[in-house]
Amino acid sequence: MSAAAISLPAGMRVLERGWVSSNNIVFLAAHETAVVDTGYGHHAGQTLALLRHVLGTRPLRRIVNTHTHSDHIGGNAALQRAYPGVHVTIPAGEAEVVAAWDEKAMHLSPLGQECEPFGFDAIFRHGDTLVLGDLEWRAIGSPGHDMDSLVLYCEAEHILISADALWENGFGVLFAELTGEAPAGAAMAAQRATLDAIAALAVDCVIPGHGAPFGDVRGALARAYSRLDYFTADPQRNARNGAKVTLSFLLMIEGRLPLADLPRRLASLSFLSGINRQYFRLDEGAWTEFLVGELEKSRVARRADGWLLPA
Repeated sequence: MSAAAISLPAGMRVLERGWVSSNNIVFLAAHETAVVDTGYGHHAGQTLALLRHVLGTRPLRRIVNTHTHSDHIGGNAALQRAYPGVHVTIPAGEAEVVAAWDEKAMHLSPLGQECEPFGFDAIFRHGDTLVLGDLEWRAIGSPGHDMDSLVLYCEAEHILISADALWENGFGVLFAELTGEAPAGAAMAAQRATLDAIAALAVDCVIPGHGAPFGDVRGALARAYSRLDYFTADPQRNARNGAKVTLSFLLMIEGRLPLADLPRRLASLSFLSGINRQYFRLDEGAWTEFLVGELEKSRVARRADGWLLPA
């Protein structure tokens, strides 16, 4: 099923965003409104404008976050101000670090990312049922990209909100392999179990955290398994991917980066310096040249007039 052919239930809207902000899934039920994931903080104004366009005069009643990476929670605080009384629900496994606002555990400061603190009212965990858009959605644990993340499955409509556990072409960075949060190989094994759990579901439509909704679930799973096999065969490949994605995300956030200052900037990010120390052991200049060259080869970035720019 192509993206153009996908039909969503009445009262359900997908706001497809760019790669810095996650998609927003909006629900308009008879007595409740809700949004799943709120994008990156720098785009909070755009997120609010888009939601107001969809909601009209109705207030937003609920925010549900699939996990607490910056590109999925960045609009929470702004939406709480705009819609007083909105309830925020986050995965149970993320509650402690969000309550303490632990920027290291939330992968903010180590990756050079920002997020305005917010409060939450409720938690949900694997096996819980949420009613969104007058439909029942079952929460399914989806460790791998985030070890505490949850996806949402509507059995009645065969729809999966997959966040970063499954994209049309892959899945999110396996951070726990690179941060020491889990033993070596644990995040890769968890990601495989997550793909297995998705494969066991009857799914006609996947709404990913990034990219358009898609219907070729079997094809997406095959590509995801292949990518996971590639990383598993050589963990340095996962490390290189994580470093590339981090620099690419930083470039997308800031628009351009001064090349002369880039070695110092990358050395200041503990996530990147940790990857270099464990997997590559390059000096600051060589490490910077390596990562910039990787983005150039992928046609993600280019150098011009002393700046690193999006390609």
